[in-house]
Amino acid sequence: MKNLSSLLGVAFVLASCSSNEKTDDREKYRVVSPLVIDTVYNDEFVASIHALQNVEIRARVKGFIETIFVDEGKSVKKGQTLFLISSKDYEQRLLKARAITKSAAAELKAAEIELENSKKLLEKDIIAKPEYDFAAAKVEALHAKVDEVKSDEERANISLSFTEVKAPFDGIINRIPNKTGSLIEEGDLLTTISNSSNVYAYFHVSEKEYLDYATSSPTEKKSLEREVSLILANGDEYAHQGIIETSESEFDQTTGNIAFRAKFPNPEGLLKHGSNGKVVLDRILKKAILIPQKSTFEIQDKLYVYVVKPDSTLEQRNIVSNIRLPHIFIVESGLKANETILFEGVQSAKEGDKIIPARILFNQIND
Repeated sequence: MKNLSSLLGVAFVLASCSSNEKTDDREKYRVVSPLVIDTVYNDEFVASIHALQNVEIRARVKGFIETIFVDEGKSVKKGQTLFLISSKDYEQRLLKARAITKSAAAELKAAEIELENSKKLLEKDIIAKPEYDFAAAKVEALHAKVDEVKSDEERANISLSFTEVKAPFDGIINRIPNKTGSLIEEGDLLTTISNSSNVYAYFHVSEKEYLDYATSSPTEKKSLEREVSLILANGDEYAHQGIIETSESEFDQTTGNIAFRAKFPNPEGLLKHGSNGKVVLDRILKKAILIPQKSTFEIQDKLYVYVVKPDSTLEQRNIVSNIRLPHIFIVESGLKANETILFEGVQSAKEGDKIIPARILFNQIND
């Protein structure tokens, strides 16, 4: 975790202070009050990286792969042809469908002429009305037949177009599992394509961390859209800042976490789909209570300090600190800002001891 220079300065002062100050009176102890400041603390969250677009390219017709126009890892443009699947069978199906359509259209035309003649004969009372109705019904049925065969022709045309597989967007081609000459079925994977010009970093935070983040803002406007940085898997900091865009609408009941999504630019193509990193999120701490680490001690994994009561006696107090910096603890609960704690000698002191306090301030520790 990273810390502000102000906190590091305090840590340096505390670290440089001698814990063996000589005194003639063994009951005289140096005491200090917590430092209360507004600061920014950096939290790190494990993140999974996803490309802006990442889709599978699958065959939509059965056939042999005749030609592969691209190679793995290469850039392609939207609409660029990637694969050519054997198309002769689909060409023949289209020619047959077109012939059937022409035949149906011709049959319809003849029926329409016959209907027109029947209409004239009916007007002259040469034929009966049922005979005319029969001719009209025949035309209506042929209209439906023409619509049907036209639909079959369009399907044949679409199937033929599927033999030429094109890129749906600009991106990078990934692995190509089937090579030229392979027989593929409808639905078989041909490759995947990724657009990583920008990437999404997904990470999860607890409900408390979410509330702390959502209710603290460096500006007047409360918004999730804030800058974050990214630590790569090798420990290096990514060169570009990202922006938190959104979060999920509900918490996961099994984990109690909620997912955030940050967007990072990727002009050099360094970040890849499926990689991992750590999102560094600034958390604003209002009136944070800081105490020296040397003022604390642990008993059964619990953290304690000695609070100096008004009558100069010592009270052993359990405190909670979820943020631990070099030489400094940030107290979450158990200690008030206006209280005084024993700075040195916690190992030799015990609860109920009455001391002679020698008060020092954080900025006077070296005096």
